[in-house]
Amino acid sequence: MPLILTIESTCDETAAAVINDRLEVLSAVVASQEKFHEQFGGVVPEIASRAHVERILPVIDTTLKKANVKLGDLDAIAVANRPGLAGSLLVGLMGAKTLALACDLPLIAIDHLQAHIYACRLAAGKDVFPCIGLIVSGGHSNIYRCQSPLDFTPLGGTIDDAAGEAFDKVASMLGLGFPGGPALQRAAEKGDPKKFRLPRPLLDDDARLEFSFSGLKTAVRYQLFGAGKPEMDAAALDPQLVADMAASVQAAIIDCLAGKSLLALKQSGFKRLCIGGGVAANRPYRERMEQLAAQHNFELHIPPLSLCTDNAVMGAIAFEKFNAGQFADLELEISAGLERPHLAR
Repeated sequence: MPLILTIESTCDETAAAVINDRLEVLSAVVASQEKFHEQFGGVVPEIASRAHVERILPVIDTTLKKANVKLGDLDAIAVANRPGLAGSLLVGLMGAKTLALACDLPLIAIDHLQAHIYACRLAAGKDVFPCIGLIVSGGHSNIYRCQSPLDFTPLGGTIDDAAGEAFDKVASMLGLGFPGGPALQRAAEKGDPKKFRLPRPLLDDDARLEFSFSGLKTAVRYQLFGAGKPEMDAAALDPQLVADMAASVQAAIIDCLAGKSLLALKQSGFKRLCIGGGVAANRPYRERMEQLAAQHNFELHIPPLSLCTDNAVMGAIAFEKFNAGQFADLELEISAGLERPHLAR
């Protein structure tokens, strides 16, 4: 039974997994860097890449041991080489190349965004293609026509900031800490989502499958601190105001994501939507999409929380390339591509 070691290091998670051709996960390890970046309010690329250097070999070793597998038992090495932070990607790619060369194993290149959608395939336990794919995370808000696991056509995306970036920046303004998405969701539970009137950029434009969240962040800042004034100490903000703003921002972002998803389904004629990425872990967003799927009669797939954030299990998409004979050579390079990470400011 073919076995593939998958490696993920696109941003600030060092991860590896061993998966067989039945898409069964023999082991999976994720080393988080959250504590390293928390004090900066976002991911610091140089710190991330250094942490990957320190962790990549121990993570791979632990993954193999947990799976009770040796390097000689593997049939291929797969690694995400795009998109992502350049320094982070390089660490994973160099590790994968070294193993492939030393063990005379084929190398498989993984597109991180395609892998996020493939997580829906893993969770569903059945084929989910063709579909509309939506990736929503700290670095991405992108819509694709996914004819097959390896045939993605971009339909639209953010013209400035990603949805996760908006969550993180607003959480920072409200003094909720990093990562901002989970903290803002918790604060929003005690808030009124209609308390503040916030913009839903491009939501009413039925011709464009694009997002824009930069203006939303600016609107929040003006509501909190006033135009042309410096930001105040978040500790001075009234707790109920913080909760109401968190709820209002969350509602605005969910409205934008939901609206454009429906538009993509309408324009494409597809009846299946697959959502991946860290923002897909947001509970009110998941509930909203489930409601819309029932109302509009489309098939919805969202992975469990563990497969929404960056992980190596979604690297199981490598089997699609393995079976198609699509291997990379040792000249493979990284492609930072579309990554717009929630960087420290």
